[in-house]
Amino acid sequence: MTSAKLSFAVWALVATVATGAAESPALAREFRLGLITPPTHLWTEAAYAFGEELEVESGGAHRLAVFPARQLGTEAQLLQLLQTGALDFAILTISEVTNRMPQFGAFYAPYLVANVTEAAELLRGDVARAMLASMPEEIGVFGVGYGMAGMRQILGRDPIRTASDLRGRKLRITPFIPIRDFYQLLGAAPTPMPLASVYDALANGQIDAIDMDLEAIWKLKYYDYAKTLVLSNHMMFPCVGVISGKTWLVLSEEERALVTRLFREQLDRIMDEYIEKEREWEAALREVDVEIVEVGPEFFGTVLEEWEAIWSDKAPTLSDLKAEAAANASKATAP
Repeated sequence: MTSAKLSFAVWALVATVATGAAESPALAREFRLGLITPPTHLWTEAAYAFGEELEVESGGAHRLAVFPARQLGTEAQLLQLLQTGALDFAILTISEVTNRMPQFGAFYAPYLVANVTEAAELLRGDVARAMLASMPEEIGVFGVGYGMAGMRQILGRDPIRTASDLRGRKLRITPFIPIRDFYQLLGAAPTPMPLASVYDALANGQIDAIDMDLEAIWKLKYYDYAKTLVLSNHMMFPCVGVISGKTWLVLSEEERALVTRLFREQLDRIMDEYIEKEREWEAALREVDVEIVEVGPEFFGTVLEEWEAIWSDKAPTLSDLKAEAAANASKATAP
């Protein structure tokens, strides 16, 4: 039994204590939420909004301290804090979850969805919600719901006309296995790097290209030193809102309902805003000194099938997600 599963089994033994707490008056609390995104990012804005709503709806009894921009460490460290109860909430990329629960790697299947609208619909769907159910036992946190950071694009310092132009190039990725596998299959040199280091790394030539969403490319001005944007929409990039299992067990039923509802509302708002704003960020990037190369699945050749051959075994949920995504797309195009 893993340490996370063992810890959860121990928590289950004290469930009667939690039940007793649920029957007692709610206690005032100052909760803590950690995430890795900078203050201007939509995820961080949503975290602050969650805190504001929580304070209002609890009549000032509950407050939320938000720690953005890796103030509490990497996502691996955030997850450890959640497991010990030193952190109450987090908005995590699915990357760290995938490192511990490979089935979540299915979300990164290339061209699983075509755009942010389809991504949001899939993340709100039955398969995605069912995947959250195993999180408490597997990693000691409760998954509230999903958000996202739009679709992934490729931004390069040098011209990119074909996928072969990325061969041997140092390409910044979020540090997790599905994206690493994708770019290794493409012949690039995937280079894990925290978000805060990307701008300087592009400026000094430490990296040649980045795998990134339009929000970050625009807001963090990565285009200052990278002049080719491959507009590919090749991969969705979900996040998940989680609550520490230890925090969950000491909350009353009323508190659980309150924080779940408010947290989920903000995660939903993240997805709605990406649907609205991705067009704005793309339009803005078309006005700066960046060459935009629009590509589709054919750009990547056989890499898509090669990636799926690896991940269909690691993430059996992939077939279910693909079926639901295809059904959603069919409904959207039906007359």
